Parts: sequence; structure tokens; C-alpha cells
Amino acid sequence: MVLRPYLFAPTACASYLFGCLTHSQLAVVDPHAELVDEYMEEARRLGAPIDAVFETHVQADHVSGLPALVEAGATAYVPAGASVDFEHVPLADGEVVELGNTVVRTLATPGHAPAHCAYIVADSRRDTEEPWLVFTGDSLLVGDVGRPDLHAGGDPEPAARELYASIERLLELPDYVLVYPSHYGGSVCGRGLSGNPFSSIGFERRHNAALRHPDVASFAQALLVDLPPAPANQRKIVDANRRGPIATRT
Repeated sequence: MVLRPYLFAPTACASYLFGCLTHSQLAVVDPHAELVDEYMEEARRLGAPIDAVFETHVQADHVSGLPALVEAGATAYVPAGASVDFEHVPLADGEVVELGNTVVRTLATPGHAPAHCAYIVADSRRDTEEPWLVFTGDSLLVGDVGRPDLHAGGDPEPAARELYASIERLLELPDYVLVYPSHYGGSVCGRGLSGNPFSSIGFERRHNAALRHPDVASFAQALLVDLPPAPANQRKIVDANRRGPIATRT
């Protein structure tokens, strides 16, 4: 399996090109509009097309690169229940997408957004059932968890409680599973994110301060204190990302 991370410093966003070179099938997770040319150039260098684009949720802090990748031939995969207006494959909890030897399993992780998924990745050349890494989106971050208020319609406490259950599901993964979130230090999508963009389940279990609360009530209460300002132009960004490829033709 090949994996290439992309870090966009202005908004502290992380996205990932990954997949199977043996069967020439690549995908991008949470693509950033500003980085589409870089994904495409690396795919050309690797000699494989980008066949799939996975969104962990409808982004609120940056315009997605999904439309450009779909126009170039990729299939869009979006969490089931996401409010989007473009053609896509909805992914429910437990669904599997195979990219050659790279096996992607959906884990529903609502909380940051009502429709939010993490993507657990395995390599069938090693062991189809054994997870290697997880793309956590805005659920589990390095040193923090995602904020629950951006998609909550003014009532973030139920979303914070949902996020607690989602984090519990992620922490059922083995300690050695690598964690690749969609934001790092400097992003407004969390409060105490590390400047190190990558981690592991075991390290976060041990050192992530947001995971130290003994129950859902204390977790939710702490998560709603000292929230940073919402992303600039959040409404326009969310609307553009919901329209997706349709927006490029209107």
C-alpha cells in the first residue's frame, strides 16, 4: 500500500493519497481544493489513477477538492445521511470498499458532524482483517477531539455526547493502529491539537487530555468550554461542499 500525506498550513488541514499500486487503484481522503493538482501529479508519477475520493464529513473550514477529482473520474464516497446534492456512494457503518489490496472499512463516528465516518484501512497482502491505520477525520485528533458545535444547529451538547460514543468505538482499535486525522495544530476544528499531525491509538489513549474524562457527562461538559471562533465563511464553505460537482457546472 502507498500512502502520501498532504498538509495545508493556512488552515492546518491534512489530506491523504493512498491505495494499491499492484492493481493501480488510488484514493484521496478529505481532499483540499488547493491541493488537487498535487494529488493528480503524484498519481501520474505513481502511474495509477485516482479512482475514489472519501469524505469523512461535509467540511466546514475549507472547500473540498472532491468536485475536481470526480470530474477527473473518481467515484465519490460520503457518509450515509450526509446532506449533499451530488451523485455519490453513501457509506454506512461497516461497509467495505476494496482498492485492490487496500481494504477500507467504514466506522460511523458522528459527533463533530451528524454524518461522520472514520475509515479503517488494512492491506490484504498482510492480513485483510488486521487494521493498519485509520483516517479519523474530525473525530479523534492528535491531542484533542473535534469540536461538536459547527454542525449542531445551536445545540451542541447532544453532538458532544455522540462524539463520546464515537471515540469509544475508535479506542476499541488495537494500540498499534496509526491515526491520521484531518487537522493538526492551528486548526479551528479543535482546541488543543498537537503540532504533530499523526499519532497512534495507543499514544492517544495514553496522552490525549480530551480522553481523560470518566464519563460522557464530564466529557461533554468539558468539550463545550472555550470553543474557538467558527471558521471564516463557514456557511458559504458548507454550502459549496454540499453542492459538490454540481457547483462546478452552475
